[in-house]
Amino acid sequence: MKVIYFTKYSRLGASSRLRSYQFEQKYHLNAIDVTYYPFFDDAYLEKLYQKKSNAFFKILYLYVRRFFQLVMVFKYDKVIIEKELFPYFPAFFEQLLSVLKIRYIVDYDDAIFHNYDCHSNTVVKKFLGNKIAKVMRYSGVVIVGNQYLKNYAQQAGAQQIIILPTVIDLNRYIIQPKNTSDTGRKIVIGWIGSPTTFKYFKVLENCIRILNQKHAIEWHIVGAEWADKPNDLDEIISKKWSEKSEIDFLNQMDIGIMPLLNTPWEQGKCAYKIIQYMALGIPVVASPVGKNCEVILHQKNGYLANDMNEWQFYLEQLITQKELRLTMGANGRKEVEKQYTIDHNFNILLDILKVNQYGNP
Repeated sequence: MKVIYFTKYSRLGASSRLRSYQFEQKYHLNAIDVTYYPFFDDAYLEKLYQKKSNAFFKILYLYVRRFFQLVMVFKYDKVIIEKELFPYFPAFFEQLLSVLKIRYIVDYDDAIFHNYDCHSNTVVKKFLGNKIAKVMRYSGVVIVGNQYLKNYAQQAGAQQIIILPTVIDLNRYIIQPKNTSDTGRKIVIGWIGSPTTFKYFKVLENCIRILNQKHAIEWHIVGAEWADKPNDLDEIISKKWSEKSEIDFLNQMDIGIMPLLNTPWEQGKCAYKIIQYMALGIPVVASPVGKNCEVILHQKNGYLANDMNEWQFYLEQLITQKELRLTMGANGRKEVEKQYTIDHNFNILLDILKVNQYGNP
């Protein structure tokens, strides 16, 4: 079997790396030939993370490149599209694939449809507001990361919908024991993400300030930098993310956090940070938004904090109680082992691919 992936990003993009590229070795082990064609390349992403604009001709080149990549579909048995073929372009090519009886699979781990139906530009909203609904409707199978995305796919009239959470390769997540013999050791509270999602961490600014005054804490930011950090928050350390170093950085954390805003966009998030923390036995405090509420079993493997008072209270519980951290961390690891591993997802994905015509016996 030959499978072609039209991803949104290269491996540098978290969503593409986790929803598409991390299955590459599994495909090869099952004698499946898989090819990946990203829309945005590393150079585009690096500028995006640095908040620099990409040149018009660079963007044009990416669109033209994707057009010529699309011609390759006839050489493959199965087609998987991550989110959409052409950002901010009508679903013409997805419709064309449907007309040509190429019943592609489309995958979502974000509420990307809100890029269009909630756009501030009325022209974008009018002409592209229902674009993703069409992409879903033209597909053979829609794979989504949570219930919110599934609800949208159902309303769009998708033929077949399967929930596959964003997962981890458990073999990479080896728990490294922390040196707890040092009584003067600071508790490390950590966050991992990207410059585009760092705004969520900054929501905790006042909570961070209060906790720093009461406890010996160190805050680790992996994957972003607080450029305009207030002078009185000097216990915040930024670490440059890489795929090779992220596990080591995570293992340094005693507590993991995932604050979110509660807007339609965040409802589509798939709680990947939480799954990473839990895989390494790290207890979690997170906002009760979207998938977070499914992954966190409140007071068992972490806490769901509704407001700043709860954020402060729950974090203090974990800061001051070592045994609570260990118990919740162990419970989190068990939850990940049960349903948030690459093996779990790949077995389901393999069944989808092996069924003739994506669902017809």
